[in-house]
Amino acid sequence: MIVIGIVGRIAAGKSTVARLLADRGAEVLDADQIAHAVLDEPEVRRKIAGEFGSNLLDANTRVRRSVLADLVFGPTESHQAALDTLEAIVHPQVRQRIEARLAAIRDAEEGGDAVVVLDVPLLIQAGWDDLCDRLLLVECEEQERQRRLAARGWSVQQQAARERAWNRHYSPPAPEKMVCVDASAGEAYTRDQVGRFWNTLPRT
Repeated sequence: MIVIGIVGRIAAGKSTVARLLADRGAEVLDADQIAHAVLDEPEVRRKIAGEFGSNLLDANTRVRRSVLADLVFGPTESHQAALDTLEAIVHPQVRQRIEARLAAIRDAEEGGDAVVVLDVPLLIQAGWDDLCDRLLLVECEEQERQRRLAARGWSVQQQAARERAWNRHYSPPAPEKMVCVDASAGEAYTRDQVGRFWNTLPRT
């Protein structure tokens, strides 16, 4: 089994690269999707309400994600403290699920040929690069990345908050573990690069 971690700034094209790897046969573990499932766990909802107030839950006691995002993504120290608190609640649960899935794949007969992709927004910052055999750094020309960010409809403040989250605790990985893919141009261009990377992976 080979575990590939996708790394890159927001709107660089990480999700596109993950999808193209899935087209090649990789199994993608999407941390955002897993985190959404974790937020639906009754114990997690209880902890979030206890930390941030019951107004974070809607009439069905589900987490109001947009309200939560406003609390944790912002320019102040209180925003950062709230983000740290949220991550302390959610991240261990997400990692546990990812590790359980990796163990299940590893134990399966076909595990020797498996390629697993970890699509984790802040993989290095969270210290999860230790789960990976390779790191795929998705790069993008800044003008194109800013265009993609604008297309998401986020405010300048929301964009800046997520940029700060990326810069915090980021350190470049060891060069021997990292491969770069440029996702600045069209999908066909990126697909070709992903294909070349895929062909370098050792297979049994």
